[in-house]
Amino acid sequence: MKFAENIIDIPNAFNPNPLNNEELARFYCEETMCVRTGDEFMSPIENIYDACRRPAEHNAFLLLGHKGCGKSTELNHMSARLREDGYQVFTIECGVDLDLNNPLYADLLILMGEALLKIADRTGCVLNAGIVRTVEDFWSIDLERCRTVAGEAAIQLEGSASSETPGMIGSLLKIFLKIKSDLKFNEENRDIYRGRVAKRASDWILTLKSIADKITEKLDGKQPIIIFEDLDKLNPEDAWNVFYNYAKTLTGVPIPVIYTFPIALSYNPRFSALESFFTAETLPMIKVENIDGSPNESGYAMILDIIKKRTYENLFAENVLKSLIFKTGGSLRDLFFAINSSAQRALRRKSGIIDMDDANRALEQLKTSLTRRIEQKHYNFLADIFNGNRERIDNRELLLEMLQANTVLEYNGRRWHNVHPLVAEFLKDQGLV
Repeated sequence: MKFAENIIDIPNAFNPNPLNNEELARFYCEETMCVRTGDEFMSPIENIYDACRRPAEHNAFLLLGHKGCGKSTELNHMSARLREDGYQVFTIECGVDLDLNNPLYADLLILMGEALLKIADRTGCVLNAGIVRTVEDFWSIDLERCRTVAGEAAIQLEGSASSETPGMIGSLLKIFLKIKSDLKFNEENRDIYRGRVAKRASDWILTLKSIADKITEKLDGKQPIIIFEDLDKLNPEDAWNVFYNYAKTLTGVPIPVIYTFPIALSYNPRFSALESFFTAETLPMIKVENIDGSPNESGYAMILDIIKKRTYENLFAENVLKSLIFKTGGSLRDLFFAINSSAQRALRRKSGIIDMDDANRALEQLKTSLTRRIEQKHYNFLADIFNGNRERIDNRELLLEMLQANTVLEYNGRRWHNVHPLVAEFLKDQGLV
């Protein structure tokens, strides 16, 4: 990714993927948290960062936030800081490594094993023969089943775990390479892996603890840290099945583990039970409007700063950026989509400037996408919020639906909701407000 000096560069500069590595140094905005929370001393990310640096037996977190609010970038920035402090952080991209339409808690425990082995490998941590043999035995109970389940990697490992050697970690990782492939694509083998973990979850957690303890010892007392990305994309029932039914198991690994989680589910009464096991933190949206409907100038200025880190302001005609920012409601993903779509239209016009017509066409395209997610049964509910009922919302079921659809946005420090500005335009066009 590079700074966009011309319109043709804008799609690259406004890639919706999270910032990482050297991109953070060039494009990350440090001061968003004050605008998000309304308090310069409050930060959900700082809370997690501080807790990760304090060794604890139970250190599991749920990070909530709207799609496109910047969770992944904030986690990447936090990870970079922790690495500078000498910690080892491993991010698991569940959207890549798992079938998110068919998740189970056992999948997460399996991926934790691979993550810890990769950390051990890259830090030169030596696992003794007992740990290596335990991992081998867990996945290779008998040779015939091993051929079916773990493939040749496990067979080659048979009988070779006789000494303390970092090279053995590479052999173990070959097993997990096959397991990960089957978790995503092979239903029959997937069930065998899951059954193995379900029957012997406590044994596997003890094994994970043994590996983590060795890494912590290697890092002079600094625990390894694991982040699970993309779990906020789970549908509600799958999320409850993974987290609510197996909260105690998922929090049993005594290292910091951070799970992204669907924000809409925080309105379900069952969420309070999760808070007994996990520390829940919410990354707020950047407010561009106050609860009374007036513009939030500090939020607008912050988002403008984010844009100016990526491109020149003079590539946009007068008031175009202002319109794009306010009409996307603080959703950075929606804003980036609208900027990219506007730039594409300007390019097709062979113009070096994005004008208001380009922006309006892009916003109309985004509005169509958002309004496809609502039905007539939602109209009165959305109109009620638009007309001022922004804090106390009794119909939690509809609120959950609309939060998932991104047609209702939630803002903190004082917790309140608003209809997405483009959905509000639709309601006005229909004469509903």
